[in-house]
Amino acid sequence: MAIPIAAEPIFNIGSFSITNTLLDTLLIDVLLFALIIFISRGVKYIPGTLQNIVEIAVETYYNLIESITPKRVKEIFPIAMTFFLFILLINWSGLLPGVGTIGIFETHGNEKTLVPLIRAASSDLNLTLALGIISVFATHVMSIKFTGIKDYLSRYFSLNPINLFVGLLEIVLEFAKIVSFSFRLFGNIFAGEVVIFTVAGMFAFFFPLPFMVLEIIVGAVQALVFSMLTMAFMVIFTTPHHQDKHTAGQKLAAAV
Repeated sequence: MAIPIAAEPIFNIGSFSITNTLLDTLLIDVLLFALIIFISRGVKYIPGTLQNIVEIAVETYYNLIESITPKRVKEIFPIAMTFFLFILLINWSGLLPGVGTIGIFETHGNEKTLVPLIRAASSDLNLTLALGIISVFATHVMSIKFTGIKDYLSRYFSLNPINLFVGLLEIVLEFAKIVSFSFRLFGNIFAGEVVIFTVAGMFAFFFPLPFMVLEIIVGAVQALVFSMLTMAFMVIFTTPHHQDKHTAGQKLAAAV
C-alpha cells in the first residue's frame, strides 16, 4: 500500500469534496474552540493542573515575543500563538490511534488501497500553502497598518535604479517565502507519516515507538518554527523602512 500525496475525498456536499485532511482540520478546530470555552469558563484564582499548563505555555510564549518586540507584542502574539497551537495539534493528530489507519479499502485493478477516514491535515500541501499565504498576507497588512502605505511601498519601489532592482527582488522573495513556509511544514510531516506507516507495516508493537517520539518532537519544532518565523517577519515589516536602514547602518559601523 502506498501513501498518496494528495488528500483523498471521503464524501461530497454537492460539488464540494470533503477530504480526510479537511475532516482532521475541522476536528482540530472544534477541539480548539472547546478548549477555549472550557478553560475560559473554568478560570480560578487557585488554578488546577490544566490551567497551570495553559498559563505557563501562554506566559512563556508571550514573554518571548515581548523580549523581541515590546511595542507590537499585543498585536503579534495572538497571531503567532494561534499558528503555533493550530499547527501543533494538526501535526500531533496524525499520531493518534486510528488516524491514517482506519478507513475503507478501494480496489484499483488488482491492488487494494486504504483510504483513511481521517489523515493529518499538515500532510496536505493545500493546507500548508494556505497557512503560508495567510502568514505572509497578515504580515503585509500589519506592515501597512503600522508604517503607512508610503513607507510600505518604499520597501519595493524607488526612483533609484539599484533600490528598485532590490525591491523587485524582495517581491519575488515574498512569493518564495510562501513556498518555503508551505513545503517545509508539508515535507517534514508527510515524510514522518511515510516513515511511521512503513515501519509499522514491517514491525509491530514496540519498534515504531521511537519513531513516534521523534515525530512528536518534529511536530512541536515545526509548529514553533512556523510561528516564530511569522513573528520575526512581522517585527521586521512593522518597523519603518528608513529605520531599518538607519539601524543597519549603525550595526555596520559598530562592526567596523
